Amino acid sequence: MKRISLALVALSTTLLISGNAISRSKDNEFARVEVLVRPTLDSLVAKEDTDGDKRITIDDPHIPGTDRGNKRFWITSLDGKKYEVAETYYLSNLLQALKLDEDEGKDTAWIEGREIFEPPVEHIAQSIKDLYWDGLTRRIDESGLEKIFKDTKTHTIDGYNYVYVPHGDEMAFDYFDSIAVKHPDFKMKVVRLPEKVTPKYVESLNDRAGILSLKLIKSPDGKIEGAPFVVPGGRFNEMYGWDSYFITLGLLQDGRFSLAKSMVDNFIYEIDNYGKILNANRTYYLTRSQPPFFTSMALAVYEHLPRDSATTVWLKEVLEAAIRQYKSYWMGPEHLTWTGLSRYYDDGIGPPPEVEPGRYDYLYAEYAKKYGMDPKDFEHEYISGKLNVPALNKFFTDDRSMRESGHDASYRLQYDCAELVTVDLNSLLYKSETNIARIISEGFGGKVKLDNGKLERASTWEQKAEKRKELMTKYLWNEKRGMFFDYDFVDRKQTDYVSATTFYPLWAGVATKKQAEALVKNALPLLEMPGGIVGSTEESRGPITKDHPQTQWDYPFGWAPHQMLVWRGLKDYGFGKIAQELAYRWLYTITINAYNYNGTIAEKYDMVSRSSQVFAEYGNVGTKFSFITRQGFGWTNASYVVGLTYLSKKLIADLDRLIPPEWVFDR
Repeated sequence: MKRISLALVALSTTLLISGNAISRSKDNEFARVEVLVRPTLDSLVAKEDTDGDKRITIDDPHIPGTDRGNKRFWITSLDGKKYEVAETYYLSNLLQALKLDEDEGKDTAWIEGREIFEPPVEHIAQSIKDLYWDGLTRRIDESGLEKIFKDTKTHTIDGYNYVYVPHGDEMAFDYFDSIAVKHPDFKMKVVRLPEKVTPKYVESLNDRAGILSLKLIKSPDGKIEGAPFVVPGGRFNEMYGWDSYFITLGLLQDGRFSLAKSMVDNFIYEIDNYGKILNANRTYYLTRSQPPFFTSMALAVYEHLPRDSATTVWLKEVLEAAIRQYKSYWMGPEHLTWTGLSRYYDDGIGPPPEVEPGRYDYLYAEYAKKYGMDPKDFEHEYISGKLNVPALNKFFTDDRSMRESGHDASYRLQYDCAELVTVDLNSLLYKSETNIARIISEGFGGKVKLDNGKLERASTWEQKAEKRKELMTKYLWNEKRGMFFDYDFVDRKQTDYVSATTFYPLWAGVATKKQAEALVKNALPLLEMPGGIVGSTEESRGPITKDHPQTQWDYPFGWAPHQMLVWRGLKDYGFGKIAQELAYRWLYTITINAYNYNGTIAEKYDMVSRSSQVFAEYGNVGTKFSFITRQGFGWTNASYVVGLTYLSKKLIADLDRLIPPEWVFDR
């Protein structure tokens, strides 16, 4: 594996690095220096990590009257020569290199100059490829459970770690039961789910929440291991629904084809055994899914598979699962509305258990006042079912449904999600319909008999897509404003919330050329910010107050999935130059933050200030680590390696020089 980038250069016995001026040794190669690992690491931290967070960033202050924090550090080699490294980025690279060497148990190590001074774009991309994907890979098996059980979200009333297995998966139950016996230190209990999982049953598991099994692979010699998958990172140690699509695009770009296919295989298992792709594979997610990207994910993997009989069998499994989830879940009675379009909906009971403590304190306080009760007493009485508060029940239905959308939280959905047919969901279902038609057409000659004996034709799914397109134009398109908006099917009117999701129809291919042109003219100026596409407009979000706090999917924040969907949609409709500029804006935001903050690859960014120093709601996953990030953040990693494919060599060179987009583009 290529080592994460580091830096050091020798000129005679000393070297000074300043700005972009890098001196080289006479053979035009960077020097390599052998050092004592631990003493050098300790000395570097003592001198340059002046705020004590075990990182070297631009926030480390210079200590007056000393040389601490002056962003210049001298390395002493084993032969007594001295080499200087200067500036935050290069010092943080050195810190990362030394930490990797220490973790490998080395007393001495060679510091490679060519790696310390590797340009930031190559540094980030190579780190993602060689370090971060492996750092984010998990398995639900004997080898992977210990790491999953250490998850800070795992708290049960009896202190045990629970693994839940689908009702019909005997191999999984026997396998995990044997692990529980073999590893009493795991404090593990294995539970078989009932054949029919109800919302009431899921609620009963709140005090014994646990991980849900995924696909197990049994080799000819009898060895069993879990199909690997990639998690988002940080506090997320489970396989998430829509994150996995974007992560897969990054894996494919980096040549990790087998791992990408394994992600799809795990989703087939979820559909077959849990009835849908889950929000994530934990018990409290059994009542909801996430945005349906499954067919697009599978087709992306399919493009990299050999055209042989095994691939055809796999594609049939994908098709069977996709159609089953589409018909039973997204077009089922709880999601399909009278409009003919679908909504997000979670039929779980009460507050979602996965939220952090205190998330709803303001709400309980408000209702407790109405009932003349202490807020804690009110919360206990309500959660235990002793109080029935219809308005609060509705709030939690909308809140849970919003979480199925993946946009948790946004004021677009916070208070009425279950009453909305949304632009994003119906764009994704249109894409699912056209993808299913494509699979049947290209993979099976236009028609295929499913295992249940039903004949499916590509033309049937093309007709479904065309009908949805008509309904989306009828209910979601606003001709006057030239944008797509969600539709409230209870009040029978469009909302006016301007969100990045207005661009989903471009990615899905459901928009007409005229609609695409209108979106570029009307929506883009409202949502394009210095750092890329923002989640919503400031006007739609509204002013921030104590009773209207900042939400992470709204202005001023931007997220990787929105960027990637917008780039692809614009490019497909002939706006490639705009897509390229937006990709550059986003990649510049990631690059400058990684450059200044010890390699940070964050969950979300402030699109106005281009900053990763964001602490709305749940903070910012990916920004908290010691010495070195080994994971980045799943879909942000993917957006970086995918985003680079939109840039020319010149633009990548500009990005390496950290030239802000406003100096590169003139539009």
